[in-house]
Amino acid sequence: QVQLVESGGGSVQAGGSLRLSCAASGRTFSSYAMGWLRQAPGKEREFVAAIRWSGGSTYYADSVKGRFTISRVNAKNTVYLQMNSLKPEDTAVYYCVADDRLAEVVHSRSSLDYWGQGTQVTVSS
Repeated sequence: QVQLVESGGGSVQAGGSLRLSCAASGRTFSSYAMGWLRQAPGKEREFVAAIRWSGGSTYYADSVKGRFTISRVNAKNTVYLQMNSLKPEDTAVYYCVADDRLAEVVHSRSSLDYWGQGTQVTVSS
């Protein structure tokens, strides 16, 4: 059974930092792209960041470039999202996702292969 288990969400003041983790299990993800999507109340789901498991190429939404960093540790089968200089507009539920097509992750498709349960990030001003 494939699982993506997120952790690390919480509440922080603007300017603070959080690190999200996504532990993947149940299959080999070497050919996959892993990513983070987010959805705020009343807003559409949006792409945040992605990383190719093999090679480690990274991709970011313009709104988080320079503030967020996505990375992975192969030995732990875990993907991280380091979020610095957080803003109130970063408040959302963050989802870890995986798909063998990077473009599908970047376009936040509902049909992505695997999803985590979501973790809440709240940034207060």
